[in-house]
Amino acid sequence: MATETQGAEKALELKFYPLDQFMVEPLFGDGPVGLFTVTNVTLWMALAILATIGLLVLGTSRRATIPSRVQSLAELSYGFIRKMVEDVAGKDALPYFPYIFTLFMFILFSNFLGLIPGAFTTTSHIAVTAVLAMLVFLTVTVMGFVNNGATFLSLFWVSSAPLALRPILAVIEVISYFVRPVSHSVRLAGSMMAGHAVVKVFASFAPMILISTGIGILVTPMSILAITAVYALEVLVSFIQAYVFTILTCVYLKDALSPHH
Repeated sequence: MATETQGAEKALELKFYPLDQFMVEPLFGDGPVGLFTVTNVTLWMALAILATIGLLVLGTSRRATIPSRVQSLAELSYGFIRKMVEDVAGKDALPYFPYIFTLFMFILFSNFLGLIPGAFTTTSHIAVTAVLAMLVFLTVTVMGFVNNGATFLSLFWVSSAPLALRPILAVIEVISYFVRPVSHSVRLAGSMMAGHAVVKVFASFAPMILISTGIGILVTPMSILAITAVYALEVLVSFIQAYVFTILTCVYLKDALSPHH
């Protein structure tokens, strides 16, 4: 009898794995994930691209003097990022606006789509954010040398500092420059992963009312309130992280266009 009771309690034991939602799995079949395997990451990245196309292309295909809601949202997004590029990087950076705008919209939709229950947040994986950050880093570096030549190296030479400190500061500047893609990618991936993991932890406590009517009556409503609060925060974080990634790209672009400033 005691064995049966222990078996029943073990069956009702609360188990949760907050990080299992970040596992990369094949979309078709159960085999190993290879280089060309279509996975859940592939699916949700494609959906982010389709959502971007749907908003910016289809939403503005029938432009009107009195815009629709979709057209207003597309125009607001366009104007917001264009003003950011011009204010942060200057008018000389406007030719690179399409790339920066595409980057922002892809990250934004990837973050928002990841908030759908059962979805996969592609920007929670360092592999995705690292590629985005490295593309920015390489593009800005190549542009810096193409536009300025060897003058681009003046970015690392702090001429306003005392002469004795300039070599030391130059080494620090070089290290901080090459750390840029690391901080650029880790910030986005870490923020998205942490928030989703917290939501999963609180969600795992919600069914406790089915296991224990005593503790569950108190824990379940509190966990539901916590889920609601954290989810609302995640909506805000999803936008802020896309904004931060984009504005840092503008800052790096400004260094490439005007290293002497």
